[in-house]
Amino acid sequence: MTTSVSKTLLASLTFIAIAGPAPSIASDTTLSGHASKTTAKTSAVKRYFSEHPKVRGATIGAGVGTAAGAVTGLISGKGIMRGAAIGAGTGAGVGAIAASKTMKSHPVVKDTAVGTIAGLGFGMAASKGHGTAKTSVKAAAVGGALGLGLGLLKDKVK
Repeated sequence: MTTSVSKTLLASLTFIAIAGPAPSIASDTTLSGHASKTTAKTSAVKRYFSEHPKVRGATIGAGVGTAAGAVTGLISGKGIMRGAAIGAGTGAGVGAIAASKTMKSHPVVKDTAVGTIAGLGFGMAASKGHGTAKTSVKAAAVGGALGLGLGLLKDKVK
């Protein structure tokens, strides 16, 4: 060993010897006043989202939709911000449908609705100008068909 490494090692061992053993985390500490050992509280945001699953689903969907819409707008050349805005709205709708209790009891309808909305969002984000409605409706129809097909496939595979 070199002298600088041995001096550093000797200094650290001396510090450990002087400091003594580390205090135990599980030591029994006497608490006074209103203190308790389990004072960890959940934040207001976490509590709100746990109490409101539909808002949570819509928020997560909006975040995912924003990214997907931005990428779609970038690839199609129609604008990243435009695609992100359309994707956020689409994702919020998809997230709200996915979190719905009614739709959870009807999985094929849920998959069809999610496919339709996602297809509509992608169609709107990818097209701009003349014929936008026609293109968006076509994309929604394709998305609905894909959602229905996947929904039926998942239902039959069970």
